[in-house]
Amino acid sequence: MAAPKKIALVTGAGSGIGRQIALALLRDGYGVTLAGRRRDALEETVKIAAEFGTHALVAPADVSDADSVKNLFVQAKAHFGRLDLLFNNAGISSLRSSIEDISVEQWKAVVDINLTGAFLCTQEAFRIMKEQAPRGGRIINNGSISAHVPRPFSAPYTATKHAITGLTKSTSLDGRRYDIACGQIDIGNAATDMTARMQTGTMQADGSIQVEPTMHVEHVGKAILYMDSLPLDANVQFMTVMATKMPFIGRG
Repeated sequence: MAAPKKIALVTGAGSGIGRQIALALLRDGYGVTLAGRRRDALEETVKIAAEFGTHALVAPADVSDADSVKNLFVQAKAHFGRLDLLFNNAGISSLRSSIEDISVEQWKAVVDINLTGAFLCTQEAFRIMKEQAPRGGRIINNGSISAHVPRPFSAPYTATKHAITGLTKSTSLDGRRYDIACGQIDIGNAATDMTARMQTGTMQADGSIQVEPTMHVEHVGKAILYMDSLPLDANVQFMTVMATKMPFIGRG
């Protein structure tokens, strides 16, 4: 088997968009560390990829825990020797609830995974990328259409996705001196288990329930491959990939 063309780490790689991105990278010849909370789900991702031969490392981790994240990146570096791409993808959605009914525990659970997790992984990626030779690398954060506009009853999720945009900008600025590029992909209605409700109807801003169009998740993989195909002196700062007819432009 040929040596991997680049080395990536994908969080939330056991399902949904994370799994599809990991598969797209593996298919393109990357070596990939697959991180997530459930080993069985990560191993299933590798099993799917086995048909085209892969360089994959299964590394269960809790991105909300600093020690777990540190250990994750130690494993990744020990196995592959470097890191060219981090895809900060791990995330959870909040219960559909009006803001006054959200508990502090529910709020913190979403913030810990969606925001603190991305921050902790970015820290560890910086520590590897700034010291390796050749120096530098790329970090891509999974934002969301919710990084722009909310859905009803989604305050914790929407707040974290807006915050990811701030983290992306700060990371992009602070990474310049180390040849670390950072961009964000905002995804709208990619067809995964998490968006299955779009097929039966989901609440709109006016309170009505409507079926929403979706797109195949493979288009997100192609977008990530494009973003990472650029040399480190070029960067896609923000990219929106969405179902053409979903109610985003003009939402509300």
